[in-house]
Amino acid sequence: MVGERRLVLVRHAKSAYPHGVPDHDRPLTGRGRRNAQATGRWFATEGPRVHLVLCSDATRARHTWEIIRAELVTAGMDAPVRFDHGLYGAGPDRVLDLLRALDDDPAAVMVVGHEPTMSDLTLTLAGPGSDDDALGAVGVKFPTSGVAVLRFAEPWAVLRPRTARLETFVHPRA
Repeated sequence: MVGERRLVLVRHAKSAYPHGVPDHDRPLTGRGRRNAQATGRWFATEGPRVHLVLCSDATRARHTWEIIRAELVTAGMDAPVRFDHGLYGAGPDRVLDLLRALDDDPAAVMVVGHEPTMSDLTLTLAGPGSDDDALGAVGVKFPTSGVAVLRFAEPWAVLRPRTARLETFVHPRA
Protein backbone atom coordinates (compact mmCIF):
# COMPACT_ATOMS: atom_id res chain seq x y z
CA MET A 1 0.00 0.00 0.00
CA VAL A 2 1.26 3.46 -0.85
CA GLY A 3 1.56 5.87 2.07
CA GLU A 4 0.52 9.48 2.00
CA ARG A 5 2.41 11.87 -0.24
CA ARG A 6 3.12 15.57 0.12
CA LEU A 7 3.57 18.02 -2.67
CA VAL A 8 5.22 21.28 -1.68
CA LEU A 9 4.90 24.11 -4.19
CA VAL A 10 7.27 27.06 -3.75
CA ARG A 11 7.22 30.22 -5.80
CA HIS A 12 10.68 31.67 -6.36
CA ALA A 13 11.69 34.66 -4.23
CA LYS A 14 11.42 38.29 -5.35
CA SER A 15 13.51 38.96 -8.43
CA ALA A 16 15.04 42.04 -9.97
CA TYR A 17 14.46 43.41 -13.45
CA PRO A 18 17.93 44.60 -14.52
CA HIS A 19 18.05 46.33 -17.88
CA GLY A 20 19.14 44.05 -20.68
CA VAL A 21 18.93 40.82 -18.67
CA PRO A 22 16.71 38.14 -20.23
CA ASP A 23 13.76 37.01 -18.09
CA HIS A 24 15.26 33.54 -17.57
CA ASP A 25 18.43 35.07 -16.09
CA ARG A 26 16.89 37.59 -13.67
CA PRO A 27 18.56 37.49 -10.22
CA LEU A 28 16.97 37.82 -6.81
CA THR A 29 16.72 41.18 -5.10
CA GLY A 30 18.18 41.68 -1.62
CA ARG A 31 14.69 41.34 -0.20
CA GLY A 32 14.22 38.19 -2.25
CA ARG A 33 17.38 36.65 -0.80
CA ARG A 34 16.29 37.54 2.74
CA ASN A 35 12.80 36.11 2.20
CA ALA A 36 14.22 32.93 0.64
CA GLN A 37 16.34 32.57 3.77
CA ALA A 38 13.22 33.01 5.94
CA THR A 39 11.50 30.35 3.83
CA GLY A 40 14.44 28.02 4.39
CA ARG A 41 14.26 28.62 8.13
CA TRP A 42 10.52 27.84 8.03
CA PHE A 43 11.25 24.53 6.29
CA ALA A 44 13.98 23.71 8.79
CA THR A 45 11.77 24.38 11.82
CA GLU A 46 8.12 23.89 10.80
CA GLY A 47 7.83 22.74 7.23
CA PRO A 48 7.58 19.24 5.85
CA ARG A 49 10.75 17.28 5.19
CA VAL A 50 11.16 16.88 1.45
CA HIS A 51 12.86 13.95 -0.26
CA LEU A 52 13.25 15.37 -3.76
CA VAL A 53 13.25 18.86 -5.28
CA LEU A 54 12.21 19.67 -8.85
CA CYS A 55 13.40 23.18 -9.64
CA SER A 56 13.09 25.46 -12.64
CA ASP A 57 16.48 26.25 -14.11
CA ALA A 58 15.70 29.99 -14.19
CA THR A 59 18.26 31.94 -12.16
CA ARG A 60 15.71 33.25 -9.63
CA ALA A 61 14.33 29.75 -8.96
CA ARG A 62 17.77 28.14 -8.69
CA HIS A 63 18.97 30.83 -6.29
CA THR A 64 15.79 30.48 -4.22
CA TRP A 65 16.41 26.74 -3.85
CA GLU A 66 20.11 27.25 -3.07
CA ILE A 67 19.24 29.66 -0.23
CA ILE A 68 16.51 27.37 1.14
CA ARG A 69 18.90 24.42 0.91
CA ALA A 70 21.61 26.27 2.85
CA GLU A 71 19.14 26.69 5.74
CA LEU A 72 18.19 23.00 5.54
CA VAL A 73 21.83 21.87 5.52
CA THR A 74 22.51 24.07 8.56
CA ALA A 75 19.67 22.20 10.30
CA GLY A 76 21.09 18.80 9.27
CA MET A 77 18.67 18.19 6.38
CA ASP A 78 19.02 18.03 2.63
CA ALA A 79 17.29 16.72 -0.47
CA PRO A 80 18.51 15.94 -3.98
CA VAL A 81 17.51 18.43 -6.67
CA ARG A 82 16.70 18.08 -10.36
CA PHE A 83 16.88 21.32 -12.34
CA ASP A 84 14.43 21.22 -15.22
CA HIS A 85 14.26 23.75 -18.04
CA GLY A 86 10.72 22.57 -18.71
CA LEU A 87 9.53 24.08 -15.42
CA TYR A 88 10.38 27.54 -16.73
CA GLY A 89 7.19 28.69 -18.40
CA ALA A 90 5.44 25.40 -17.63
CA GLY A 91 1.74 25.24 -17.02
CA PRO A 92 0.09 23.00 -14.42
CA ASP A 93 -0.26 20.11 -16.91
CA ARG A 94 3.49 20.03 -17.55
CA VAL A 95 4.22 19.97 -13.80
CA LEU A 96 1.66 17.20 -13.31
CA ASP A 97 3.37 15.19 -16.07
CA LEU A 98 6.72 15.53 -14.27
CA LEU A 99 5.17 14.46 -10.97
CA ARG A 100 3.31 11.51 -12.49
CA ALA A 101 6.60 10.26 -13.96
CA LEU A 102 8.17 9.92 -10.49
CA ASP A 103 8.59 6.54 -8.89
CA ASP A 104 6.94 6.12 -5.52
CA ASP A 105 10.11 6.50 -3.44
CA PRO A 106 9.88 10.21 -2.59
CA ALA A 107 7.07 10.66 -0.07
CA ALA A 108 7.48 14.44 -0.25
CA VAL A 109 8.44 16.44 -3.33
CA MET A 110 9.09 20.18 -3.57
CA VAL A 111 8.61 22.05 -6.83
CA VAL A 112 10.29 25.47 -7.07
CA GLY A 113 8.67 27.37 -9.88
CA HIS A 114 6.81 30.38 -11.15
CA GLU A 115 3.45 32.10 -11.25
CA PRO A 116 0.78 31.62 -12.36
CA THR A 117 1.67 27.91 -12.36
CA MET A 118 2.08 27.53 -8.59
CA SER A 119 -1.35 28.99 -7.79
CA ASP A 120 -3.06 27.28 -10.75
CA LEU A 121 -1.64 23.89 -9.76
CA THR A 122 -2.56 24.38 -6.11
CA LEU A 123 -6.14 25.29 -6.99
CA THR A 124 -6.35 22.43 -9.51
CA LEU A 125 -5.22 19.77 -7.04
CA ALA A 126 -6.95 21.03 -3.88
CA GLY A 127 -10.09 19.08 -3.15
CA PRO A 128 -12.29 18.06 -0.23
CA GLY A 129 -10.78 18.60 3.21
CA SER A 130 -8.59 21.50 2.11
CA ASP A 131 -8.04 24.41 4.48
CA ASP A 132 -10.58 27.05 3.39
CA ASP A 133 -8.48 30.00 4.54
CA ALA A 134 -5.44 28.69 2.67
CA LEU A 135 -7.52 28.12 -0.47
CA GLY A 136 -8.87 31.65 -0.28
CA ALA A 137 -5.39 33.10 0.16
CA VAL A 138 -3.99 31.16 -2.82
CA GLY A 139 -6.93 32.39 -4.89
CA VAL A 140 -6.07 36.00 -4.05
CA LYS A 141 -2.29 35.86 -4.51
CA PHE A 142 0.56 33.35 -4.43
CA PRO A 143 3.34 35.76 -3.43
CA THR A 144 7.04 35.35 -4.03
CA SER A 145 8.54 32.90 -1.52
CA GLY A 146 5.03 31.51 -0.97
CA VAL A 147 4.68 27.84 -0.02
CA ALA A 148 1.66 25.58 -0.52
CA VAL A 149 1.66 22.13 1.07
CA LEU A 150 -0.74 19.54 -0.33
CA ARG A 151 -1.30 15.98 0.92
CA PHE A 152 -2.78 13.05 -0.98
CA ALA A 153 -2.97 9.27 -0.64
CA GLU A 154 -2.49 8.04 -4.20
CA PRO A 155 0.78 7.18 -5.94
CA TRP A 156 2.44 9.96 -7.94
CA ALA A 157 1.48 8.21 -11.17
CA VAL A 158 -2.25 8.83 -10.62
CA LEU A 159 -2.16 12.33 -9.17
CA ARG A 160 -5.19 14.15 -10.56
CA PRO A 161 -7.31 17.27 -9.95
CA ARG A 162 -9.18 17.68 -6.67
CA THR A 163 -7.55 14.65 -5.00
CA ALA A 164 -5.25 16.50 -2.60
CA ARG A 165 -5.87 18.42 0.61
CA LEU A 166 -4.29 21.85 0.85
CA GLU A 167 -2.89 21.77 4.39
CA THR A 168 -0.82 24.91 4.58
CA PHE A 169 -0.18 28.10 2.68
CA VAL A 170 2.54 30.38 4.06
CA HIS A 171 4.79 33.16 2.82
CA PRO A 172 7.66 33.55 5.27
CA ARG A 173 9.21 37.00 5.38
CA ALA A 174 12.52 38.25 6.68
